[in-house]
Order: sequence, then C-alpha cells, then structure tokens
Amino acid sequence: MLKGHQSWVFQNRPMITATGVTGGPFEANGNLAKDFDLLFEDLWMGQESYEKAHRILMEEAIKIALNKGNLEKEQIQFLFAGDLINQITPTSFAARTMQIPYFGLFGACSTSMEGLALASFVINYQGAKNVLTGASSHNAAVEKQFRYPTEYGSQKPPTAQWTVTGAGVALVQPNEPGANHPVTTSATIGKVIDMGLSDPFNMGGAMAPAAADTIIAHFRDLQLDPSHYDLIVTGDLGRVGHDTAFELINKSGLELKRKQFQDCGILIYKDDQPVQSGASGAACSATVLYGHLLNEMKKGTYKRILLVATGALLSPLSFQQKETIPCIAHAVAIEMNV
Repeated sequence: MLKGHQSWVFQNRPMITATGVTGGPFEANGNLAKDFDLLFEDLWMGQESYEKAHRILMEEAIKIALNKGNLEKEQIQFLFAGDLINQITPTSFAARTMQIPYFGLFGACSTSMEGLALASFVINYQGAKNVLTGASSHNAAVEKQFRYPTEYGSQKPPTAQWTVTGAGVALVQPNEPGANHPVTTSATIGKVIDMGLSDPFNMGGAMAPAAADTIIAHFRDLQLDPSHYDLIVTGDLGRVGHDTAFELINKSGLELKRKQFQDCGILIYKDDQPVQSGASGAACSATVLYGHLLNEMKKGTYKRILLVATGALLSPLSFQQKETIPCIAHAVAIEMNV
C-alpha cells in the first residue's frame, strides 16, 4: 500500500527467512567476522581475476541462503541483485550460474535496500513465494574501476572509505504467523539528490544529504517519530558522512539520538584497520544487515530497525567529464515477527 508520497507499507509483512553472507580476508579481521557465514582467505578466491572472484562471493552467498532455507534454486521465482562493476557483470554472471529468473539492479551502494524493497513488494502482493535479493562488492575490483588499482599504492585522504569485499543475500517469503523471523514492514524509495560535490574520495559527504532526505521522507510519509525504531542505520556514510547526516536530520526538526543512529560503514571494521573514514561498497549494508544486525534482532537486542542504504550514482566516465555526484538512499523497516 502506498503511504504518503514515496513509501510502501507491507501489510502482509514478508519474512526474511534465511540469509547468506560471504566476505574476504580483511572482513575476517573486522568487528563482525563472527556474523559472516563464509570468509575467504585471499582476494583471488581461486579465480584468475578479481571480477571473477567477485562473482564467487555472490554465488556462494546464494548457495548458503538456499541451504539455510531448505530450498533448491529451481524453487526460487526471482533474484533481485546487483553490484558496482560496469554492467553489474559479477551479479549477472552469478545469475547465469544459478539459473534463477533475474532482475539486475544498480543503485550503487543503495542496491541492497532497493532489492529488499522490491522483493518485499512482490511477496506482499503474492507475486511470488520465494524471492532472493542481495548485493555484493569486491575491494580490488571496485577500487580498480573507480579509483586506482591497489598495486598503484596511492595515498588516500581521511575522507576516503574502504570498499567491502563480500556479498549479502536474503530469502524473502510470505509471512507465517508465529514464525520467529524478521519481517519487512515498510520501505521508502529515495530521490536522486546532488549537492554539487565532485570528490570521489568523499563519497560519505556526497551521500549524506540523500540519506537525510529519505529518512525525513520516511517519518513524514508514515507519520512516525524516530523513537519508533531502536536503531536507524545508514549504509556506508562513514564517519564524515554520518556526522553530516545526523546534523541535517536534527536540523529538520526530527529528534534523533546519537546512540540510536549508526552506520554500517563504521560498524564493520575495527578502529585499528586502515579504512580512513570507514567502509563502503554495495556489500557494506548487505553484509552488516543480513549478518550482524539480523543476528542481533534474533537475540532480542533490537525489535525494530530502519536500514537506509546510500548510493553514489557516478561512473568513471561521469567523473572524467567533470560531473558532480548524484546520490540516492532507500530505506526498509524491519522488525521481528509477532
């Protein structure tokens, strides 16, 4: 059901019944290593290129989610997924392997919640019984495309962020009363916001206004107070962007508490890991949500969370042509089934 101008309410409360979360060696040394299902020991993952390794991250995450959900791939109606590489080839090639009807998505690092919103919409209106959704990124593949190859060894400014190597996939199914699974209750679809920033080493600063705009729209459309959620989590703003978004939201009149407002890009790595402002990448929010946050919800730490995945919609070509960075954020509300 449409609520307000840009939000959906999922009256049938689709369930997230299983997840698959994969990561790389850097994530294995991070804060949330125990919340990954599979961690690879090196960035190559037995492949001859980083892009092919990227595909493996998604394929393995899908297999893990299917195994946990006790389903075969033939039982899945649709896959909603994407990544950051040109023409989302790692995800498309993973879909080729899995042979699941496929919607390829690109929302940059907002792809995880774009996919979860669409999967929930389809399930809510009986468009399918079993849907997979997910997002992935690979540090070496993404850095090579958008910045510099890691072998180049260029120095990064304090505003830069570290692309997560990983994939997060969720199985979304119709609600069963009494089932002990997280459910999606609403989603707010963001607008493209461009405040004129053009520095690709300050993605968090560029994306912060989009995150604030979507969060403000969510509470306006659903006529809720921020206290409705135990936790409001942005995708990958990092320390710089997260502080900016916090200020923008509170200036709007919404009263957010600092402890209530967190960021996946800050949560995933340890303080002594050299990630400058924090983490980024399409896998950032996907791995943190489908691993750590949902695990914490199942433990009872949180009852309701709002995950706001943020994306910078630039390309290498747009940067070379001196374009500014258009950004977007999508939000999905999740709570435990009752």
